[in-house]
Amino acid sequence: MPWPQRDADHVMVTAAEMATFEDQMFSSGFPEAALMEKVGQKMADWLLQHSALIGHGVVVLVGPGHNGGDGLVVARELHLAGVAVKIWCPLTIKKPLTINHLSHSNSLGIKQLQSSPDIADKALWIDALFGLGQSRPLPQKLIKLFKNRQLEAPGRLVSLDLPSGICSDSGDLLFGAAAVASFTLTVGLVKKGLVQDACIENVGCLQRIDLGFPPTVFKELSSSLPLRVLSADLKKIRWPKVSLAASKYQRGRTLIVAGSDKYPGAALLALKGAIASGVGSVKAIVPSTVASSLWQVFPEVILESSFKKGCNVFDLISLLENQVLERIDSLLIGPGLGEIEGNFLHLIEFLQDFDGLLVLDADALNKLSLSAERWDWIQKRSGQTWITPHHAEFSRLFPDIQKSSLLDKAVEAAQISGAVILLKGAHSVIAEPNGKTWQLVDTVPWVARAGLGDLLAGFVSGVGALSIASEEGISSVYLAASAFVHAEAARRTKNGSSSSSIGESLARLVRNIQSRDFDH
Repeated sequence: MPWPQRDADHVMVTAAEMATFEDQMFSSGFPEAALMEKVGQKMADWLLQHSALIGHGVVVLVGPGHNGGDGLVVARELHLAGVAVKIWCPLTIKKPLTINHLSHSNSLGIKQLQSSPDIADKALWIDALFGLGQSRPLPQKLIKLFKNRQLEAPGRLVSLDLPSGICSDSGDLLFGAAAVASFTLTVGLVKKGLVQDACIENVGCLQRIDLGFPPTVFKELSSSLPLRVLSADLKKIRWPKVSLAASKYQRGRTLIVAGSDKYPGAALLALKGAIASGVGSVKAIVPSTVASSLWQVFPEVILESSFKKGCNVFDLISLLENQVLERIDSLLIGPGLGEIEGNFLHLIEFLQDFDGLLVLDADALNKLSLSAERWDWIQKRSGQTWITPHHAEFSRLFPDIQKSSLLDKAVEAAQISGAVILLKGAHSVIAEPNGKTWQLVDTVPWVARAGLGDLLAGFVSGVGALSIASEEGISSVYLAASAFVHAEAARRTKNGSSSSSIGESLARLVRNIQSRDFDH
C-alpha cells in the first residue's frame, strides 16, 4: 500500500487540476449551483462550530466571481443561525450565480455596507474576494485595507478557499501583497501553493472542506501529484522490515564522513541520528579532535579512520580507499566538513561505481556547487543518490532553477539530476526523479536551530542503509518517511528544542515504530 494514502486528505493540486475535478462533477450532471450551496453550507457549519470566532458578528467581503458566491451562502447561513452579518462588495459582481445570491441576501435584510468596513471592528472578516486561480493583483485600496486590518485586528480574518492575493499554484504573494488569515477553508483538495513557505504567514491554519469525491477518483490520478504528509500518517508509516533472524551487519551498515575542528559537533549529531535510525552498524571517519574521545560518547560506533586539520579531497579519497565499500550500504558525506581543499568531483568520480546509497549534505553540496559539473555526475552513478540541501545550498547547486516554491524547485532538480532530493524548509519537500513528491506540513517553527540538519543527515543515512537490508530494498519513500519521523520527533519533544534533545526523542520514536511493526 502506498504511503501516505492517495486520497482527498493527502493529494495536492494546482488551480487547473482542481478545475478539472469540478468540471468532471458538472459533466456527470452535478449542478454548479448545488456545488456552491454545498461548499458554502459546509464553510458556514465550520464557522458555527468555532463560535468564538464569530461571537462579535462577521463581515463578508464579497468578490465578483464564484468565491464571492460561496461567501454569500456563508453570510446567509450565519444570518439564519442568528449571527450578526454584514456584507461588502468592493468590486462589480459578474457571475450570475453570485448576483442571484446577493439579491437573496438583500431580501433577507442582511446589511450591505456602502463603504469599506471599519478596520477596528471586532467582527470577524471573511475573505471571499477572489479564490482559486487568481492572477491579477489586488487593487491598491484592498492591499491597504488588508494591511491596516492585520495591524489593527490581527487574527480576525478567515479566508475562503485561499487568501486573496496568493497564487494557488506557487504560494507567491501576487505583486507582494495578500490577505493574512488566521484560518483558510480550502475547497475540495488542498492547493499546493497553500503549503509553501512563502505564504505560511498568510494562510494560517489550513482546513480542508470536503466535497465527497468517490475513492475511485484517486485510483485514476497521476502518481506525480504531490502528497502532503500529516502528523496522523505516523499511524500507518512504512518502515524498513528486516528478517527477524538478521544479524547486526544484516540490518544495514552506514559510514559517516563528517565534522571538522571548527564543527566537531556536526559529526557527533550526524552519528547520533544514524544510531537513532536503528541501523545495525555505524562507522565513522571524523576529525582527530572528535576521534580521540568518540568511544566515550558513542561506544557503539566503529572508528574507521580520522583526519587532521587541512585535510583535502585526496586525503578523503585515501581514507575511503582503505574502506571496503562493498561492505557498506550507505555513505554520508558532508555535515560540518568545513573548508576541504580541492575539487570534490575527484571524490565523486571515485564513488561513481559505489553500488550503495550516497547521501550528500551541507559542505559536500557546497563544494560540489563550485565545480563545473555541479550535479551532472549523479546520473552516472551505479547506486542511488540522496541530497539534503537547505535553500541556500540548493540555490548554489542548481542556480538555473528559478521556480519560486520549494515543491517546484525540488521536482525540477530531481528530474534533471537523477538524485532524490530532500529540500529542507518550514515545509520540507522530498522529490524523486520520476515525479513522485511528498511535502511535510505538520511541522513546528521553533526547531529551526543549529545542528538539526546534521541529525537529519545521519538519520536518513541510517534509514537508507536499513532499507537496503530490508525485504523491499532501497526505496525513496524511506527518505520521505525518515524526514517525516525526524520532523515528528521534533514536534513531539517535550524537554526542549535542541538537536540533542530531539535526537533522544527520535530514537524513542523509531523504537516505538519498530515495536509496532514487530507486534503486527
